[in-house]
Amino acid sequence: MQNEHRATVSGFGEEWSRFDNTTLGDAERAAIFAQYFGRFPWASLVPHPVGFDAGCGSGRWAAVVAGRVGELHCVDASESALAVARRQLANQTNCVFHHTSVSALPFAPGSMDFGYSLGVLHHTPDPEDGLRSCVTALKPGAPFLVYLYYRFDNRPAWFRALWSVSDLVRRLVSRTPSPVRFLVTDTVAALVYWPLARTAAVLERLGVSMDAFPLSYYRSRSFYVMRNDALDRLGTQLERRFTRAEIQAMMARAGLERVTFNPEAPFWCAVGFKRTG
Repeated sequence: MQNEHRATVSGFGEEWSRFDNTTLGDAERAAIFAQYFGRFPWASLVPHPVGFDAGCGSGRWAAVVAGRVGELHCVDASESALAVARRQLANQTNCVFHHTSVSALPFAPGSMDFGYSLGVLHHTPDPEDGLRSCVTALKPGAPFLVYLYYRFDNRPAWFRALWSVSDLVRRLVSRTPSPVRFLVTDTVAALVYWPLARTAAVLERLGVSMDAFPLSYYRSRSFYVMRNDALDRLGTQLERRFTRAEIQAMMARAGLERVTFNPEAPFWCAVGFKRTG
């Protein structure tokens, strides 16, 4: 397949087989979904729209989207991940599955009413090529939602320095055998994510601002999500990060306009509409 990093794709197949999200509670799933899709223009879609999930993984977001649309095409470069999604979405009769990369979408240009790609493009060798592929599939005026890892452009210098240390850990852990990788990331979830997240929850109740507190995003998340995200964060070999300005420019070059960003975590989530002219 074009524009894929084989080891990263394989790693995600293992991740979604381990964390298929079957035990993720409905309330927590809905809360996380709202954070990603908070600015998605559902009301602007045509009746019974046809769209795609570029990098569907376990199908955790497709499970929510499918009930709101006419047809949803679920795409993933990992056969293992796609097998998980098929099981998870077995009761959704309007889902179609495609084993391919984001740069080789099997859709006619200008055929899709909407699309989204959450946490996927920054794990490809050429994120902009993947984005262009997604936009090409859209009808003029159709919305596209994307989530790309941020480069901490809204964080202080000490926060970026702390991330640099964690990135060194990622480069090492992501290349270990899967049993070692699972053990290390579960340990990090227990000894780093959980204590910091619970501390953030206590401090928030005391009126302390959580804007720059490490891992404060997880203060209302379950340990299951922490374990999943620790593996996602430290177990992935290829990772790219972007500033908000870089994402805006990339979306414009891909043919999106009227781009808006979610001002809250996770950063950065943005929605744009395919240019009509």
